[in-house]
Amino acid sequence: MTSSVGHVTPQSLHFAEALPLQSGAQLRDYTLVYETYGTLNAARSNAVLVCHALNASHHVAGTYEGQAKSEGWWDNLIGPGKPLDTNRFFVIGVNNPGSCFGSTGPMQIHPDTRVPYGADFPVVTVEDWVDAQARLCDALCIEQLAAVLGGSLGGMQALSWSLRFPDRLRHCIAVATAPNLSAQNIAFNEVARRAIITDPDFHEGHFYAHNTLPRRGLRVARMIGHITYLSDDAMEAKFGRRIRGHGSLPVDTGNTGLAYSTQAIEFEIESYLRHQGDKFSEYFDANTYLLITRALDYFDPARAFGGDLTAAFAAAVCKFLVISFTTDWRFAPQRSREIVKALVDHKRDVSYAEIAAPHGHDAFLLDDPRYHGVLRAYFDNIAKEAA
Repeated sequence: MTSSVGHVTPQSLHFAEALPLQSGAQLRDYTLVYETYGTLNAARSNAVLVCHALNASHHVAGTYEGQAKSEGWWDNLIGPGKPLDTNRFFVIGVNNPGSCFGSTGPMQIHPDTRVPYGADFPVVTVEDWVDAQARLCDALCIEQLAAVLGGSLGGMQALSWSLRFPDRLRHCIAVATAPNLSAQNIAFNEVARRAIITDPDFHEGHFYAHNTLPRRGLRVARMIGHITYLSDDAMEAKFGRRIRGHGSLPVDTGNTGLAYSTQAIEFEIESYLRHQGDKFSEYFDANTYLLITRALDYFDPARAFGGDLTAAFAAAVCKFLVISFTTDWRFAPQRSREIVKALVDHKRDVSYAEIAAPHGHDAFLLDDPRYHGVLRAYFDNIAKEAA
């Protein structure tokens, strides 16, 4: 029987030692916010690190007391009796530096200027996040993780763990991800960033000092991103060409002359996208959006090997589970197969599942029984190892 982990409380750790970044800069006096679920066993061998994607956080499972609709973003996956069973595993959700959900990021105070970092927050990469996560594991006295799990950008972090700290994880589980972004994906990210940067309320990233927020740019950025998370089939099934309040195009009755409008919300898909954009602009930080999409763009472990992905994965020694979804056109199955081929070339232990799901990229967040069945079986095997 499955159930929730119940009410959870975020924790935080301050790190006085500077974190060296890939850019050559350093992040000083930083804090990481995290949550844990389940119990660490005596051998400290059952820890699973969950890496978050673009707009998620450390709040992976459970709820916050007194807050309605506060379920963690992967609550359907993690908990007692769920595929990642907290009766057997000690699960860690961590918020990365540069985020806007508690860990040190653009909204926090710069230790030198005593004002928010804003646009002065240093550029961060997937590798920087993994280094910070490793320090968190050190602080929790966890020398080796049973697994590192992530979807989308989180999957990139899981892959990076297998390369940067090959001896510190036994399993890498990468879901709906890619070894790098395609030019088309980078283009989508750039259009979204330009929407934010050109918002008059952006003020070159120092909008906090102007007591304003670039909400218009964030709305458009979220709308662009959300389109890429859904498949054409999912959009068609959910919205089609339905017009709000009408079975067909509205008819001008002659009373107002405004039945047709170039600015009104008429199609259901328009209403949905604007709703998503409005919600996002109220809780997400614009500078964080710029930082995280850049980290997505920069991730490319094969770059240091002349573009040879097989050579890049030579350092990996853990076991792998790679999962993709047939209708995910942003992180298409063929990108996952590139990862699998690179691992097979080195005779690494790798399992691959390609799930026929209609939901597009968002499928990795949904409760698909085949997808969850794969994860449940895989974690069952990990649990036997950790026992």
